[in-house]
Amino acid sequence: MVKIRIDDRELEVQEGITIFNAASEAGIPIPHFCYHPAFVPEGTCRMCLVEIEGVPKLELACSTVVRDGMIVSTQSDRVRDGRKGVLEFLLAEHPLDCPICDQAGDCKLQDYYEDYGLYESQFSEVKDKHDKKVDLGKHLIHDQERCVLCRRCVRFLCEVTGTEDLGVFERGSHTEVNLYLDNQVDNNYSGNLAQICPVGAITDKDFRFQTRSWFLEEAESICPLCSRGCSIQIGYHPGFSRFSLPKRVYRIRAKTNETVNGYWICDLGRYGYRYLDENRATNLKARDSQSRIQWDAAVTLLSEKIKRLYYMKRTSRITVILNSALTNEELYLAGKIFQKDLTDVNIFFADAAPESGDDVLLTSERTPNRRGALELGFDLKPVDMDILSSQTDLVIIFGTHILETHSLSDLSNAMENIPAKFVLAPHTSDLDPMVDMVLPSTHIAEKAGSLTNIDGLVQSFQSALHPLGESQAEWQVLVDLGKELAINFKFYGQFSNPKNINREMGKEVPFFGK
Repeated sequence: MVKIRIDDRELEVQEGITIFNAASEAGIPIPHFCYHPAFVPEGTCRMCLVEIEGVPKLELACSTVVRDGMIVSTQSDRVRDGRKGVLEFLLAEHPLDCPICDQAGDCKLQDYYEDYGLYESQFSEVKDKHDKKVDLGKHLIHDQERCVLCRRCVRFLCEVTGTEDLGVFERGSHTEVNLYLDNQVDNNYSGNLAQICPVGAITDKDFRFQTRSWFLEEAESICPLCSRGCSIQIGYHPGFSRFSLPKRVYRIRAKTNETVNGYWICDLGRYGYRYLDENRATNLKARDSQSRIQWDAAVTLLSEKIKRLYYMKRTSRITVILNSALTNEELYLAGKIFQKDLTDVNIFFADAAPESGDDVLLTSERTPNRRGALELGFDLKPVDMDILSSQTDLVIIFGTHILETHSLSDLSNAMENIPAKFVLAPHTSDLDPMVDMVLPSTHIAEKAGSLTNIDGLVQSFQSALHPLGESQAEWQVLVDLGKELAINFKFYGQFSNPKNINREMGKEVPFFGK
């Protein structure tokens, strides 16, 4: 450890770190464009200038290593003048199109000009012209006029994906970031370029001109589209009072999680968010009822169907189809009800089909909690159509993934002879006409709980979005069902939130007790 002083603050920091990192740990902001914690500092933008006592010229905070006794100023007049000069050069060729730029509201150029600029322009020459709306690939648009040549995008494609699709060409005022040999940025992580661009040079086609960032609210969650469990930020619009919007969620961005996903997420997680708003089941529906069904009546009806088979000692005629997108707490409750309270119940799993993964983040498993289901002792057997069609009097289906593994005609034939059929799912589907009752459920982003990723890491999360319509989290439905069955009322009566369930689960299952 070494002792240094930054802006009259005495600090004890780790030997070998840079001034920038020492200041960041102390909560002292230093402006920057090119610096990113995932890359080796290269000092391209010159914005992080600081004054060091005994050093005649300003130095770069991002690449200067601390030494014992160092005295640093980040806000002296020399530093502010230096940053102001850097900004003037950067803005000399920058177009004045902030009103139509997607980065407006998130742009570091805007922020730093307010902090260090506010000067009258001395620029009288004609600005050099660069290409606008350069198509970089499936997801990205590049506006070369806005680029400040921080090279974050180039370094990402070199150091993270290894594809090296972009490079820096020409010299002087003609310098530009462009594609090599008319290739395109086509990899599983291309959307990260738009997120790490500090200005509006690389923009996201999906978000382009959709809304303004200051209208959005951000909430944290976990991506459920593969078994990695990446941390994400959901940008959603709370809406306007006078008119409705076509959707809630406008973008997904990576949230830093050093243990799981670092600073990145894959394009599947970034652009596959439409499931949160499209084709949602928002109301309870009963095939034989013309009036609105309430949740308490629906749970009571389901419990009566179960109790009838329970008292007749025919629980082997109950089939439950779970999925690995349920949280640890929900799977735990399902196990307690259908394996412990009710014995001999047929339990199957219907999950999203595996697809190809990669060696970075994306896994072949396209479900977020398969490891959790295994740790809870479930045998993840696929649906047995013979049992479903000929040995079932009551079926409860969680989710709609069974439609991906079985044909509609086979499911229709199998379900035709089942007396009681219920589906608990977040989306409307072709299952709806086949069942007696549709119970709308929530997605991961709309509830709290925990998931276990492919590496065995248990991650807790809170609700990021309000549930749509009448939809309820599966844990709440299972708690209500457990109480309504009255086989072990006291046990289910203690659960008012997922934390309580998790605590009890940890007592019973050593893996989660850690």
